[in-house]
Amino acid sequence: MPKSAFNAIENNISNILGGAKVALVESKGDVPDPQGENTGKMIIQLEANFSSYYFIAQRNQLTFTEAEKSIVGELLTAFQGLYVGFSAEGYAAHFRTALLTSLTDIAVARFLRGDRKGAFWPVQSLIQLLKNLSYQRYEGSPATTGFLIYRSKLDEFLKSLSATRYGWLDLDKDRHRVSADFFRNPLSYRFVDGQSALFVGDIRMNIKGTIRTSAPGPNDNIERLANRETLSLLNKAGKGSFAVFVNKASEVEVVLDNDKLLLWRKGHWGIFDPDIMREFFSGKLEKRSTDHLIWSIYSLSKARHGTVVLIADENTDLDQLRTGSVGGRDPLSRALIRHVRGTKIGVLKRSGELSRILSSDGLTVINRKGELLDTGVIIDTSRVKDLVTGGGRTTAATAASYYGRVIKVSEDGPIDLYDKGHSLYRFG
Repeated sequence: MPKSAFNAIENNISNILGGAKVALVESKGDVPDPQGENTGKMIIQLEANFSSYYFIAQRNQLTFTEAEKSIVGELLTAFQGLYVGFSAEGYAAHFRTALLTSLTDIAVARFLRGDRKGAFWPVQSLIQLLKNLSYQRYEGSPATTGFLIYRSKLDEFLKSLSATRYGWLDLDKDRHRVSADFFRNPLSYRFVDGQSALFVGDIRMNIKGTIRTSAPGPNDNIERLANRETLSLLNKAGKGSFAVFVNKASEVEVVLDNDKLLLWRKGHWGIFDPDIMREFFSGKLEKRSTDHLIWSIYSLSKARHGTVVLIADENTDLDQLRTGSVGGRDPLSRALIRHVRGTKIGVLKRSGELSRILSSDGLTVINRKGELLDTGVIIDTSRVKDLVTGGGRTTAATAASYYGRVIKVSEDGPIDLYDKGHSLYRFG
C-alpha cells in the first residue's frame, strides 16, 4: 500500500524540509487536521488513484516556504507515478529501492524543468553527469565545473553580457549536447571550472558555448562563495534560468534565479531557502543585517568552517552569559576584539573580517541592530550539558539559545537553527 512504500522515503523528505515531521495518512472523510503547537503545517492531497491519502508535514515555529511546497509537490507526483509502475505483486523491494535512490532526483529535475510538462530527462542527465563528476579528482584536486541554463533567447542573453566582465566563446560547429561522455577529456572541466568559466546551454541541455571572465572577480570572499555574481547573471538569462556547479567541496550546487539554492551533499538533496532564516530572525535582527548573516553562514558551510552565532535578546546580560574568552587575558587578543566591537556586520563583511571572526573559536554575539557585541566568547553550558547529544558547538548553541536566536554551522557543513534549547531546523 502507498503508506508502507512512503516509509522508504520518509527520512529523505524530512531532511529536505529541515527535519520536519512528515507522514502519509489515509482519510476517508474530512481533510486531516494535525494537532499540536506546530506553527508550520503542510497538507497535500494525493491525486486520482490515491485521493484518500494526504501528505502531512509539521515543524515548530517555522512555516513552510513556497519553494519547499513546490519541491514536495513534484516529489509526491513522482512518488505516485513510480508506485503505479511498480505495483505488481513481488516487486515491492524493487519499488522501495527505486524510491530511495531516485525519487528526490526526479523531483529536483521536474522542479528545474519549470513548466511542469515535457521531458525532464535532459535536466536529470545533467544532474547525473555532475554527480558522477563530483567523485572525480585531477592530480589530487577535486574536479569542478559549472553550467548556466538560460530561458530567454540566446541573443538577448549574450547582448546583456556586454555590461559584465564576461566574454562569450561560441562553440559553433563544436556545439555539444550533454551526454555520459561529456567530460571524457579532463580539459573540459579544467578549462571550464565553474569559477572563471561556465558552459551555457538551453533547457534541452544543448551546450551553445562558454562564458569566461575577462577581469578579476569580487574581492568579497562571502560574495564569491555565496554565488552572488551568478545570481546577477541569472537575472539576465530569463525567468526560470538556473546555474549548476560541482564546487570545491565536491557537492552539486544549483543556484536558482529567485535567490534560492538546491544542494546535493552527502548523497541527499536539500533546499537552502533564505526565507526560512528571514522568518527565524524576524523581529530579532534588522533586515539588511539578516541578509549579510544568511550568506555569510552559507559561505562558511560551503568552506567547512564551523561557527556559533547568537542574536542576543535586548535584555541579555553578556557578563552572565560569558564564563571566559578564547583570547583569555592576552592584551593583543583583547585589543583586536575591541577593534571590531560595535561595528555593523555589513561593514565587517565588506572588509573581509566577518568570515574570519565567525570562523574563529568561541561564540559570536550580535545585537538586533546588526552590531557585533563580542566574539570568542566561552559560554556557561552547565545548564544544558546533561541534556545535549553532540559536541562542543552543539552544547554551546543549545545553551546560548536561552539568550536569543542561535545559528550554528558544523565543521562538516550542516546549518542548525536553535531557540530556547531546541533545534528547530537543519540544512545540509
